[in-house]
Amino acid sequence: MRALKAGVIGLGVGERHGAAYQAEPGCELVALCDLDEKRLKEVGDRLGVAERHTDWRRITEHPELDVISICSYDDCHAEQAVSAFRHGKHVMVEKPAALHRAEAEAMLRAMTDSKRLITSNLILRKSPRFIAVRDMIRDGRFGEIFYLEGDYIHEILWKIVTGWRGRMPFYCVTYGGGIHLIDLMRWLMGQEIVEVSGMGNKLASRGADFPYPDTIVNLMRFEGGALAKSLTTFAPQRPQIHALSIYGSRATFVNDMPNAKLFGGSKPEDETPMRAPYPAIEKGALLPDFLAAIREGREPEIGARDIFRVMDVCFAAWESVEAGHTVKVSYLI
Repeated sequence: MRALKAGVIGLGVGERHGAAYQAEPGCELVALCDLDEKRLKEVGDRLGVAERHTDWRRITEHPELDVISICSYDDCHAEQAVSAFRHGKHVMVEKPAALHRAEAEAMLRAMTDSKRLITSNLILRKSPRFIAVRDMIRDGRFGEIFYLEGDYIHEILWKIVTGWRGRMPFYCVTYGGGIHLIDLMRWLMGQEIVEVSGMGNKLASRGADFPYPDTIVNLMRFEGGALAKSLTTFAPQRPQIHALSIYGSRATFVNDMPNAKLFGGSKPEDETPMRAPYPAIEKGALLPDFLAAIREGREPEIGARDIFRVMDVCFAAWESVEAGHTVKVSYLI
């Protein structure tokens, strides 16, 4: 079987995508693209890739490429993905896949028409600790799960105050951070979210040009009745953590560092540590399965249904923040 030929747009996190393609047998990293010529040269030299472009269309329209990673600015993802699909490419797109529902609809149509595959870097599903928790849920060790909390807590306020995210016409911190925990909770529960209620504030970024909330809280209801909360904040004074808590009739899980905590009751002796590694994930960890899915003609581990459905939850969450009331989630797929 011939080698799959890959290209990468955007060489921030995209550099790690490029390295992951190079590490995969049967894959050749052919071309790179970045707007910053200095960055393009540095990464191209490090990865040993001679073909370099500043125009992303030279990647999406490249006649030899089979698969591309889109790691550009968030407001470019949809247009670049549509172009890639129209030119017969399989697409790995960094999250969020799109910023607006109309963009997601266009991506889905282009993907369906192209008969190509899509995946996105919803990487928390590869953390050994969260895989262990999912296995426990499937084994019934939590009993009836009635409430979850999945919080994206990361002190990266500069990304929206002075970084490129703050210069985009629209940016939502839930799309850029909270999406990871929303997807994780959907995956763990094996259920869809049916309604969302959200609030936000911009106290931490008060006085900055960034006009949108830097902190958003979403309350959600799963189709089975369980409730969930997702906080996204770019301003906490603490180390980054994906703060997952799961409350069931038989057990409770609380993520912490270095070890998580499992509770089987309300007494101190009912607490046991969970030492499965966390986060223990790499940005390119989903690429081997994606390349295998391309070769085998199957859906990847994270495919179109998950990508567009978690975006639909995010769209509903932002609509709720703006409207000030609960919003039913409407799914594209």
